[in-house]
Amino acid sequence: MDEQRNRETLPDAGDFLLIDKPLDWSSFDVVAKIRNTYKQCGLKRKVGHCGTLDPKATGLLMLATGRKTKEIASLEVLDKVYDGAIKLGAMTESHDCETAEYGHCNTDHLTEKELRSAASAFIGIHQQQPPMHSAAWHNGKRLYEHARKGVEIPERKAKEIAIYRFEITSIELPMVYFILHVSKGSYIRVIAHEFGTRLGVGGYLASLRRLSIGTWQLSSASTVADTVEGILQKASSTTQGEGRQEDACVLLST
Repeated sequence: MDEQRNRETLPDAGDFLLIDKPLDWSSFDVVAKIRNTYKQCGLKRKVGHCGTLDPKATGLLMLATGRKTKEIASLEVLDKVYDGAIKLGAMTESHDCETAEYGHCNTDHLTEKELRSAASAFIGIHQQQPPMHSAAWHNGKRLYEHARKGVEIPERKAKEIAIYRFEITSIELPMVYFILHVSKGSYIRVIAHEFGTRLGVGGYLASLRRLSIGTWQLSSASTVADTVEGILQKASSTTQGEGRQEDACVLLST
């Protein structure tokens, strides 16, 4: 049997892949890398992610392949937990480190009590507008496409989000380190920006790492390289096994 035909007969029940997304990779970059790996093995596989991560964020990115992609909608609604850092005393247009700082001011007057009180005030249900530098849609275009042209869309549709936990884990002004547990669709960049605004000094998201999606944990995730290697090894062992079975059938018939 031709090797290509062997590969095409591999089962397509699909998998959930837990990946530790590297810095400066978009979620689509990871999806494309995994999809191309299957293609390299001669396999046709649907691949999708179960909740995007911004390029400047790292951590748990959950992919679904094959028939598992039908379950993506049910996984996108799961709560997320993050840790990261907010830099106070400056702002950026993107609310993270993707764009330049502006509006610098001193933060030395801020007390631990003020910081923890500001964080606790965020607990609860909120209406949150997506940031201009986001992949949310407006009139058939992504918001970031408008932002790159210098166009501000003030009527961005707000969505209801829930913040279950906003814990300050360390303070090294102007940096404030945190853990956030939020509902689906929450923009941590916006929370960071609003946190700085509440304190009267401005702020932006300096770093972010996703720790969990529902019960799925970052501790169970693999690097992109290890995930690619695992797919290649699985495809290789399956096709070799099919080749051995074919050889046995030939021997029995002679």
